[in-house]
Amino acid sequence: MPLPQPDDLTSLVVRTDFHDEGAWDAVRAALDAAGGDDSNATYVSDPRFAGVEVRALLAEEAAADEDEGELVVHMFLADSTTMADPAHPLLAVDLWEEPGRTFRVPARWFPDVSANLSISNMDFAEFADAADGSGTFRGFEEV
Repeated sequence: MPLPQPDDLTSLVVRTDFHDEGAWDAVRAALDAAGGDDSNATYVSDPRFAGVEVRALLAEEAAADEDEGELVVHMFLADSTTMADPAHPLLAVDLWEEPGRTFRVPARWFPDVSANLSISNMDFAEFADAADGSGTFRGFEEV
């Protein structure tokens, strides 16, 4: 199951829950609305990713041939939690620095996280370390 490659600086949003097409449409609409005029996502809705677990993604990325192009270093999963929660919190997955480390990011914060990770302005750990007790990133507190 090779991982998809974005064509640009957007982040991969991979759908893993296929129970409700309307929920998937709502997730994409919320992410697009949060991003305004700028698209921050490359959406992947491929049934081969149905129910995929983080460890399977890690194994796939580890097995990727470096000659196949750039490696995916992070991605966002639209899982059953994403689909059911009104805030549509995606599961952010680190595939590079600390493979398997995750945090949730509601649609409202997705553009900030995606943009900063895509241009390497911030590291995955900076967002994960700022997640609250539930493991959800809700922005940086103003000092």
